[in-house]
Amino acid sequence: MQPSAAPDPVDLAHTHARPLHWLATATATAAVVALAGALSPEPAEAGPATASASAPAAAGPAAAPDPDTADYPLRCGGAGHRVARSATGDLDGDKNPETVAVVHCEAGSGTPPSGVYVLTPGRGDGAPARVVATLVDPRERRSVTGLALRDGTVRATLLGYSSPDVPSCCPDEKEQVTWEWTGGAFVRTTGTAAFGA
Repeated sequence: MQPSAAPDPVDLAHTHARPLHWLATATATAAVVALAGALSPEPAEAGPATASASAPAAAGPAAAPDPDTADYPLRCGGAGHRVARSATGDLDGDKNPETVAVVHCEAGSGTPPSGVYVLTPGRGDGAPARVVATLVDPRERRSVTGLALRDGTVRATLLGYSSPDVPSCCPDEKEQVTWEWTGGAFVRTTGTAAFGA
């Protein structure tokens, strides 16, 4: 086998690194990188619509239940019912408001007994409010002349009768009543005063 001829030193000039060679290579590489950056697509800018679509909305408290939408456990004998008063607030500490509603049957005359009900939102969008507790049953024959809800406590003024012999026109008892959510139930506190003739 015949050995190959030695290459001409002029042919291998590119294998000897010189400072000018490295400077030219670095300049060419920087130009390619800059050109690639200039030709790449712009990063997407997040506008208000994009931000709101991709970021979860901050969860706030739910809307208070609408007392006019609830189905109350009243027997009005074919007559309608009326929401006489209502108050909203957080009763159970979950940061969502409940509604307390005073409701009675429509009556042509006299003072029909009232029911006091606690409402929570219905299940699902547009669902009616749900009655979850009855604080005063209409069968107790009480009228409600005041209602307030503050600091998780329901306060009401109830008018009633000391005996069945007292005429329905003239209640002779007045109660200042409070309810608080304690241990999974509404606990009632009452102060009674006779004020009739």
